[in-house]
Amino acid sequence: MNKFQELGLNSSILKAIEDMGFESPSEVQEKTIPILLDEETDMVALAQTGTGKTAAFGFPLIQKIDPKSKHTQALILSPTRELCLQITNELKNYSKYEPSLHPVAVYGGASITEQAKQIERGAQIIVATPGRMQDMIRRKLTDISRIEYCVLDEADEMLNMGFYEDITSILSHTPKEKNTWLFSATMPKEVATIAKKFMRSPIEVTVGSKNMGSTNVSHEFYLVNARDRYAALKRLADTNPDIFSVIFCRTKRDTQKVAERLIEDGYSAAALHGDLSQNQRDLVMKSFRTRQIQMLVATDVAARGIDVDDITHVINYQLPDEVETYTHRSGRTGRAGKTGTSMVIVSKSELRKIKSIERIIKQSFDEKQLPDGKDICKVQLLHLANDIKNTEINHDIDEYLPNINKVLEDFSKEELIKKFFSVEFTRFSNYYKKANDLAPVSGGANVDLDPNSTRYFMNVGKKDGFDWMSLKDFLKDALQLGKDGVFKVDVKDSFSFFNTENSETDKVLTAFNDFEYQGRRINVEITKNSNSSGGNGGRRRKGRKGGGGGFGKSDFKSGGKGRSRSKDGRDSGFKGKKSKGSGSRGKNIENSIKRRKSKK
Repeated sequence: MNKFQELGLNSSILKAIEDMGFESPSEVQEKTIPILLDEETDMVALAQTGTGKTAAFGFPLIQKIDPKSKHTQALILSPTRELCLQITNELKNYSKYEPSLHPVAVYGGASITEQAKQIERGAQIIVATPGRMQDMIRRKLTDISRIEYCVLDEADEMLNMGFYEDITSILSHTPKEKNTWLFSATMPKEVATIAKKFMRSPIEVTVGSKNMGSTNVSHEFYLVNARDRYAALKRLADTNPDIFSVIFCRTKRDTQKVAERLIEDGYSAAALHGDLSQNQRDLVMKSFRTRQIQMLVATDVAARGIDVDDITHVINYQLPDEVETYTHRSGRTGRAGKTGTSMVIVSKSELRKIKSIERIIKQSFDEKQLPDGKDICKVQLLHLANDIKNTEINHDIDEYLPNINKVLEDFSKEELIKKFFSVEFTRFSNYYKKANDLAPVSGGANVDLDPNSTRYFMNVGKKDGFDWMSLKDFLKDALQLGKDGVFKVDVKDSFSFFNTENSETDKVLTAFNDFEYQGRRINVEITKNSNSSGGNGGRRRKGRKGGGGGFGKSDFKSGGKGRSRSKDGRDSGFKGKKSKGSGSRGKNIENSIKRRKSKK
């Protein structure tokens, strides 16, 4: 007996469910469907992405709609075109044995006139994005004044995307006596505001805890120096040869840059962000769904509503600005009862965010070490061996075998295996033999451990006009130390390191408390002594799994001469022109010291 029968669904929906192969309802379906079928009520349902929310509201909606009446009886709002189309297609599948019921998708990027014609022909359910729905109402192309049901799907995502005013405006055109069903993964204050303003004593259904992450997703983080973020990403990809992932960046620019670098390095990757045309976006998503692309690099906004099965990993190349956004990111994997992994590449300055996320999702992160070259080579060799094992023999090769056998007849089985794997694997192996350890460092490059000295981090560097000599002179003057009082000075693009004797620690920290240089506060911190790291990860062989392919590179590039961004991605933050030559450096240093002394 199909367990959906126990929920009170009618025979036509049960038949459609059987055709789709569903046997048991998910937890959110089990909790919501009986209530929505039996009662005329408002509802707030909190459940993670991928738990079956569309069916949770779709089944009751189809059963309650009158298919004989052509007027619009239900409106479903969703954040993106992608999700809008997905919901519409699922509703068509659910209602396949109700031929008179017509859901219509209304979204931007398509003809608004054609969508209006579809509604005019009879659309009992409209599935719409907020922006396009606003246009339809403004142009009087649709009438939602008599709807009986309004569904806000992925409500938190719609509000995160800035649709609050659109939603409130749309809801103002609907009757007060309608039933509103709000489905959301998290419950930020904006969602609570919508519920309070437009709903009447809603029943609340929670699957898991509010804002809690999916229990099917494991969470892990990898601590690296900021400059090694991309190298770390490549190592994570190389350790998981069958990876099918979404990689999240904070900005469109970083998204494009990371995708381009991956493509150049032979990975099957593509970017998804707001600067792509709708056609480009459709091509990228089609390739991702068909697994021509293994690594989709996306912004949070562009990834809204992506519903692709079997995503194995979510990789947070950069953590989001809003902690709650992490819940949406990790929800892209571990769907429909399957397991997934959410990885975070994090620098030391971001570790506090991990703790904040743990509190939100009520799950702990595992700190993992990035694999070294030996581990990666082992994984890749075994993966290649399994690929060979599982490859179907193409007997078209048979006619060529005599000549091949003649060429190889002098080699034993073991020698042939070694040669074959060497052909396929030498580039990988050689690269990782030369690659450096990516363990994070605190104290700069090649610092000898010295228990009698203290090493410091300082947030000025070459971009501020310093070399090691001028910075050493600056520090000696500022700290009033002797000739050898400052040593092991290491100047990077936007930061530096230096050492003093342990006995001078208090003096250093006191001197740089509230210290300004060229209008910016100087930050000096004690750091640990350790060796530096480097390396950029392995390189995949071009041509495998679509490697080297991808979708057109953007015309804009990152970096460039004269930019105030350092190699490790940090903005220098200094305004004004950089000083040139030792004379101007000396004058800047002298003026800074004078300002410091005048404050005292």
